[in-house]
Amino acid sequence: MLKSIRAALAVGVMTLLAFGASSALAEPLKVAASFTIIADFAKNVGGDRINLTTIVGPDGDAHVYEPSPADAVAMAGADVVLVNGLHFEGFLQRLVDASATKATIAVLTKGVTPINFKPEFADADAAEGEDTDPHAFQSVANAKIYVKNIADAFCTADAEGCHSYKANAAAYTEKLDVLEGEVQAAIRSIPKEKRVVITSHDAFGYFEKAYGLTFLAPEGVSTESEPSAADVAKLVSQVKQDKAAAVFIENITNARLIEQIASETGTKVGGTLYSDALSQPDGPASTYIDLMHNNIAQIKGAILGS
Repeated sequence: MLKSIRAALAVGVMTLLAFGASSALAEPLKVAASFTIIADFAKNVGGDRINLTTIVGPDGDAHVYEPSPADAVAMAGADVVLVNGLHFEGFLQRLVDASATKATIAVLTKGVTPINFKPEFADADAAEGEDTDPHAFQSVANAKIYVKNIADAFCTADAEGCHSYKANAAAYTEKLDVLEGEVQAAIRSIPKEKRVVITSHDAFGYFEKAYGLTFLAPEGVSTESEPSAADVAKLVSQVKQDKAAAVFIENITNARLIEQIASETGTKVGGTLYSDALSQPDGPASTYIDLMHNNIAQIKGAILGS
């Protein structure tokens, strides 16, 4: 009788241990993404195996963002923190220190070939500690590197889910391959002499390098750098000389400056481009792929009048 009770207890303990182990495995990986574009990549790689928090939300500006206590709580509880790096997130070190997080911090620009900021913004951006343009995600080829780095970070933190992360990353990379072809085709359809546009700040250097469109801007790579009256006058003169086809408002910046330049040059405002953040969920750029589709459609439409 005693043996049977012990046997029953042993079976019960083993069952509880097995249940506890399966529950532990089923617990989602806690991930914090610094801003919405990275969060979208993370969703595509992580699927339902991750519990995702985004620090800087839709239409938010990571250059000037001030973290909240809730952000510190999210960071402290994370297993993995996904960041852009290259001084993109000015708030990052303060938030890491405040949260005392023990999470793995994955810098997604690892493996990206960085480009320098443009010479006209060298003084302002260098003063803010920026040696390179941080907006590497504006090249689809670089976005693929971000996705690989995310998969690697998730695999390190959750070996059981590695196969799933790798498969998701591969499927999403195929979508990015298609997207890159669409971007290249759209730019090829624009005559070379018309491939000049103006944006609020210098966020499209990687897009310019990858796809052959020239972007002019009154502000540097960070929205913290305020253009002087002389800077604006210089840009107005350059626009008239280069015959820019259109000026574009960005979702994260004040439209006033762009509207002033449009008025002084007689150049039309072509619409809104999404640079450093996705739109609200019901907007035209709620995912990275939608962001790129929106931007090339806006640019092509403004230049070609279609």
